[in-house]
Amino acid sequence: MTETADAREADRALKAKHRTMWALGDYPAVATQVVAGLGPALVEACGVKDGDRVLDVAAGSGNASIPAALADADVVACDLTPELLAVGRKEAEARGAVLSWQEADAEALPFEDGTFDTVMSCVGVMFAPHHQTTADELVRVCRPGGTIGLLSWTPEGFIGQMFATMKPYAPPPPPGAQPPPLWGNEEHVRTLLGDRVTGVEARRRALRVDAFREPEDFREFFKAAYGPTIAVYRSIAGDPERTAALDGALADLAAGALRDGAMDWEYLLLTARRATA
Repeated sequence: MTETADAREADRALKAKHRTMWALGDYPAVATQVVAGLGPALVEACGVKDGDRVLDVAAGSGNASIPAALADADVVACDLTPELLAVGRKEAEARGAVLSWQEADAEALPFEDGTFDTVMSCVGVMFAPHHQTTADELVRVCRPGGTIGLLSWTPEGFIGQMFATMKPYAPPPPPGAQPPPLWGNEEHVRTLLGDRVTGVEARRRALRVDAFREPEDFREFFKAAYGPTIAVYRSIAGDPERTAALDGALADLAAGALRDGAMDWEYLLLTARRATA
């Protein structure tokens, strides 16, 4: 194999690994039972309206896509993991939302340049491994003057700290892969988008999560439902001491965040316009 062929093969293997990871557990339960408020918040911030052509990238089971469709936009929801799209289709049908679902890689979107009025992602594209490639694709498929909207967990917030807690127990990332919570850093995202956008507005907000009464409730739910957490535990399944240590670390993290049965999970909500020239 040439170096280029090797790189393509490595990328295919990495994407297959990501696809499998997000199919683990029950991410739709996370989306509907824990973080349901994020999608509507992003749709509102993007100003989605009747007739807008909207692309939701790394849409999962439709946390943002379905609210956008219910606002009478013309929505395409795309994701790397077909299992999540299948759940989204059923949820959309149950809620009377009409939209299109398409399997797609955020780093190689199968759409023409300037196709969409709004291109958005709700805690989705942050998990694509190559940040600049992903940002380039978001800008490319957005029409000049159109809106790009991104909602991402911050490094300092609870989910960012959860990833930091799991990192010592996880296999090392492949070369070139960047940490997901960097998308929650305003300067990082501004650098990715560069002068191809204007009117950037970035706000740090917090999602109130009251789904877990005890620290162990959070830990056990995420061990059972959240793909990245499941994958880390699988990687240390043969080491009871490390498994117990991670159990304790995640419970401690949640204990430090719980106040009267609720937690505040910080995220960055960033919107911008694609430059017209």
